[in-house]
Amino acid sequence: MTDTILVLNAGSSSIKFALYPAANTDETPLISGKIEGIGRAPDFRARDAQGRDLVEDGLETIDNSAGHGTLTTRLLEWLRYHDGDTRLVAAGHRVVHGGRTFTGPVVIDAGILEKLENLGSLAPLHQPHNLAAVKAISDWAPGLPQVACFDTSFHRTQPRLAQLFALPRELSDAGVIRYGFHGLSYQYIADVLPDHLGARADGRVIIVHLGNGASMCAMKDRQSIATTMGFTALDGLMMGRRSGSLDPGVVLHLLQSEGLSADEIQKMLYRKSGLLGVSGFSNNMKVLQESSDPHAQEAIDLFCYRAACETGALVAALEGLDAMVFTAGIGENSAHVRRLICARLGWLGVELDQTANDANGARISAPNSKVDILVVPTNEGAVIANATRALTA
Repeated sequence: MTDTILVLNAGSSSIKFALYPAANTDETPLISGKIEGIGRAPDFRARDAQGRDLVEDGLETIDNSAGHGTLTTRLLEWLRYHDGDTRLVAAGHRVVHGGRTFTGPVVIDAGILEKLENLGSLAPLHQPHNLAAVKAISDWAPGLPQVACFDTSFHRTQPRLAQLFALPRELSDAGVIRYGFHGLSYQYIADVLPDHLGARADGRVIIVHLGNGASMCAMKDRQSIATTMGFTALDGLMMGRRSGSLDPGVVLHLLQSEGLSADEIQKMLYRKSGLLGVSGFSNNMKVLQESSDPHAQEAIDLFCYRAACETGALVAALEGLDAMVFTAGIGENSAHVRRLICARLGWLGVELDQTANDANGARISAPNSKVDILVVPTNEGAVIANATRALTA
């Protein structure tokens, strides 16, 4: 019987999962998949280590009203039924917000869970779902060790100035600071960067994490020194459905002059803005790139313009640039987006190898480029699995 670790990433409308062997650090899961469309029409997909589809053995008759907790329990039952030769010995979770308290992965107990619930207002669309999965596993398998791995922890190495807002000091002292997110993705890239850059991995590097959620991180010595996201995951780059950085006066205007409620504004900024809001019809970059609608092109252009501008800000924090790394769904797969961003960075000595870029190559910078440009797939699940192994061995 094989001992296994279950890795869960419970998002606002999905649960991504992967089952890893507990005895080694193999980055390829035994089984992986997701439940999408939670709250509407949940849809289950799974595949084995060879990439074979296991959907025919999926969760039949899923109730459309089922929430994250119920679906986590159904997933656990499916895993036990599907593969009786494995034994679950621990679970690791992506938890979006760890505040200032949690600077690394922790084993979850009742006290830790209470602290994480108190941070829910800092990530209202993520944290409650993250913790719903934790509670479901605790109910299903009392005593099973569970580990929380935080998206914010990687950024706790940032200098104080990079974390501060220009707000009254008592607010900063109370924790209203820049936290940063996507830390598990950045941790993975930092870990594998020497394989791609050698000694230059410890230089001035910007990681460009572009997906439905998007952010950038400036690293030196493979540690975070600045990032585009701030107090919440709403800040920084334009995203699939999120606005990114916004003049606070816009929020005041919507409240005071347009009569919108706080809940309505939250829904607008988190779910109706970004690529979806600007294009008017989609947050999917592939769909937008294939569209002839001029609003689609404008959405793409704005997405790339904002990314190039944020690059300039991070270069100032780094005081130079040695390498850029594109990762996550859009970063890894959209040659068009990479080309538009890099076209605005020629002043830094950035020059693309267009053939390599079009082929989604691992190194897409031209031989004479002063800045190395890489495409490196991220693997947040492997980071969570390794942390869970280390804390529960």
